Amino acid sequence: MKTLFMRIFKINFIIQFIFMLTLQQTFAADKVNFNDNWKFQREISPVSINETEVLKANFDDSKWESVKLPHTTNIEPLPVNDQWQGIAWYRKQFQLDKKLTDKKIIIELEAAMNYSQVWVNGQLIKEHQGGYLPVVFDITSVAKFDAPNTIVVRLDNTDNEVTGPKPLKRLDFNMYGGLYRNAWLISKNKVHITHPILENKVAGGGIFVTYPEASKEKAVVNIKTHIRNANNRSSDVKVVHELVRNNKVIKKSKASKLTLSKGQDQTNEVNLEIKKPLLWSVDAPNLYKLVTKIYYKNQLVDQEETTIGIRRMEFKGTKFYMNGEEQFMRGVNRHQEYPYVGYALSDNAQVRDAIKIKNAGFDFVRLSHYPHSPSFMHACDSLGLVVLDAILGWQYYNETEAFRNQMFNASRDLVRRDRNHACVTAWEVSLNETKNMPLEFREKLSAIAHEEYPGDQCFTAGWMAEGWDIFLQARQHKIMHKDTGITEKPYAVSEYGDWEYYSNNAGLNQDKMPKSERYETSSRQARAFGEARLLNQAYNVQEAFNDNKTTSAFADSYWVMYDYTRGYHKDLELSGLMDIYRIPKFAYYFYQSQRPVSEQYPAMVKLATYWQEDSPLDIKVYSNCEEVALYLNDQLIETKKPTKDKISEHLEFPPITFNLKQFTSGTLKAVGKINGKVVIEDIVRTPGKAVKIEVALDKSGVEVSENQNDIVFVYLKVVDANGTVVEKFNEKMDVQLTGDIELMNNQEIKAEAGIGTAVIRVNSLDKNIDIKATSKNGLEGTLQLLK
Repeated sequence: MKTLFMRIFKINFIIQFIFMLTLQQTFAADKVNFNDNWKFQREISPVSINETEVLKANFDDSKWESVKLPHTTNIEPLPVNDQWQGIAWYRKQFQLDKKLTDKKIIIELEAAMNYSQVWVNGQLIKEHQGGYLPVVFDITSVAKFDAPNTIVVRLDNTDNEVTGPKPLKRLDFNMYGGLYRNAWLISKNKVHITHPILENKVAGGGIFVTYPEASKEKAVVNIKTHIRNANNRSSDVKVVHELVRNNKVIKKSKASKLTLSKGQDQTNEVNLEIKKPLLWSVDAPNLYKLVTKIYYKNQLVDQEETTIGIRRMEFKGTKFYMNGEEQFMRGVNRHQEYPYVGYALSDNAQVRDAIKIKNAGFDFVRLSHYPHSPSFMHACDSLGLVVLDAILGWQYYNETEAFRNQMFNASRDLVRRDRNHACVTAWEVSLNETKNMPLEFREKLSAIAHEEYPGDQCFTAGWMAEGWDIFLQARQHKIMHKDTGITEKPYAVSEYGDWEYYSNNAGLNQDKMPKSERYETSSRQARAFGEARLLNQAYNVQEAFNDNKTTSAFADSYWVMYDYTRGYHKDLELSGLMDIYRIPKFAYYFYQSQRPVSEQYPAMVKLATYWQEDSPLDIKVYSNCEEVALYLNDQLIETKKPTKDKISEHLEFPPITFNLKQFTSGTLKAVGKINGKVVIEDIVRTPGKAVKIEVALDKSGVEVSENQNDIVFVYLKVVDANGTVVEKFNEKMDVQLTGDIELMNNQEIKAEAGIGTAVIRVNSLDKNIDIKATSKNGLEGTLQLLK
């Protein structure tokens, strides 16, 4: 716990100086939050919504639920055996200030699942396919300034042949529903920076930043700004850029002067030369704020701020280089869901997820298998997490023109949404594990990404060897097809550590195992399954990661960071390094141990045992120290240095195993040493009788916020008199809440391996918040948040 705290502290230090700046990426003073005061209704019999009536300004929606975004259409049980699918309606009345009368008015929904129709003041403004990318529409022509405006959104999250992927009953994840991300109201003057999603020109719209040069000595920041003149006359415009670091302007461009005739748009291009720039990397994620100002008649008429990281990513043969240095990227896959609320995470929850990934020792995230939240992308910028960005796709291809065009449009929108993120290394414009994609389809997806991101810093990635710049191959496919290795292009192990230890045809002789044995030795292990099976998962992780080092891959990504629900299956997918509530399993600490001690990654040591009567006597210790001493009840058992074996020969820090002869109740202590000095220790005590419940918030370095429907895990730890979690406690618990918060669990809370989890939504901190947990056998615990 000490080591984890130290990691969180160091990352929180980064957040304090950078993260709030990052959240303002491409924000301007004319972009305001549009999350509040929505009404919501699902069409579930006997409720039937009359479209004509609901569009009327005087429609009575008083019986609809009052909601705030992000919002999910249904609070689901866990596991989700039959996710709700159907038609859902959102409705909102809003007043536009008369000061905006002559402005361009745009609304942006960061996501709307899955097929959406939008009406404003009774007029159909937008129809949009796809639930993961922004829905953006101009309402200027229908906006009212002397009366309230009404927006109505109809969502359909049923199976969709145009967007794919497979029908939910055969899908390996759930897509949920709702307006589950933020919404924004944007107002612009007649002369303005355009919105990239609304523009038709290739690589057009908004602000687009690239880096033709990036070294420690000098960087060239290329800035393209797309400006439109919606005035009824020609306009002389000036464009000025300021590069800001730590609230100081370190570089300012000369004013670019251009004349735009009536209705004309133009792209202004400027190069800023920066001497001795602070480069962005996984270990030093330095960020700058680019402030772009547009002047008309010497008046500031538009301004946008774009957070950027100056870096150069390239391949030399099959090797990956960042800022001129070769780098292997240790990564993980991530699904974006939370229990019960599905995709409707707060921005803070997205950031906490990213921090956990960085704390685990990763520097690379493959987004599975769709675009993730802008707030998660911003967090990756701030933390130094390289991202493989992806369109939606999973084992589904449709020959229809509508489907193909949807994939092409999604690829364009993905690049336009995320092109300025420092964290993005490549675009997975591919349909994951889809075998029947024609080559011409693959090549066009790749070509679109290169059109939208011209130059030598765009790399596309795909599931087949031909069609993209980077070949993605899961480890189980490598095992099955050893002779198909691709050596002429960069290769990444897109998934590993799960399926090859579960499937009976993955090449590890599992077809010779009884099914029950495969389950016990697989990587799909719940914390409730006990130490031995969690150690099996960690063994698989170690073996697979060690084997990856023998390939030509420049990156790998374990499957998966967090347990998740599956559309087609009654059980959770349990191969996560953390469970669905973000509680670590032993394998999590294996990855932490694989980082050399540095300022960013301090010394760590972790005992992978609960040390109780049925615990394995071979004690596994994960550490990045030079040697570890093990004590039992303060008596030295042995001091060991890491030694390599067949599954650790390529590891820098192999786990250390201490072989104890018998179980003796008490305290195990692992002491990590470097240069003979004690630098870190971990203590595990044999659990005693449960005496109370410790209630703790999972802040992960990010304080609870009241202005974003903040979703937070509350851990209910059943402990003994020493504060040790009683792992065998698996009883039900009750939670009582006081204050403006809500419990999202829609079923009973039951301890798993001694810890129960409540998922709460914080609506307001105006009043004190009290959380009380009790069990039927009289245990209790409380936590209070003061306003």
